[in-house]
Amino acid sequence: EISCSLVGSEMCIRDSKKMVAITFDDGPSKYTTKLVDELKKREIPATFFVLGSEIERFPDVLKFESDTGNEIGIHSYEHKLFTKLSEDEILKQVSKTKSIIEDLTGITPNIIRVPYGSTNKSIKKVLNDHNLTSVLWSVDSLDWKFKNTEKIVKRVVKDVKEGDIILMHDIFETSVQAAFQIIDTLEKENYEFVTVDELLWE
Repeated sequence: EISCSLVGSEMCIRDSKKMVAITFDDGPSKYTTKLVDELKKREIPATFFVLGSEIERFPDVLKFESDTGNEIGIHSYEHKLFTKLSEDEILKQVSKTKSIIEDLTGITPNIIRVPYGSTNKSIKKVLNDHNLTSVLWSVDSLDWKFKNTEKIVKRVVKDVKEGDIILMHDIFETSVQAAFQIIDTLEKENYEFVTVDELLWE
């Protein structure tokens, strides 16, 4: 089975294993270190789509995310709706965040999740010009809405299937707690957690 709905380009996922990617937006935050600690204990890699403004508040947390084998992608600098911005403004949001990530980790991010998943021709042009692949999601935990660990877990576990990209946020304590339960539950069901990069290009 081939799924092509998750990326903002022509690339597709080859579902050869029961692989899924768990992703976290809008961090780093005061809850991220605990999340990364638990991911490390479980030997689970995640993908973090980070905000430049939050990295400036928690630079050590971003470095910890990267150093422990997680994938870092760009979200934006301050979570503005890109469809309301000019190409120059979009580029500023992207480039500023990219530079901060490079300075702290030595890694150049090659994926981005645009805020709200909203895109258009101008956005695609900026991303293509800077060799960035736009990554969306296929399972939305709605963790920002529920802020209830049990509800988040129930929704994700019910909806998830092979090849999915799970959307969560590491800025809520309820989401971090839910992530541990989701991972432990899905591992028992023979799911393997990989980074977005591994899921899309393996």
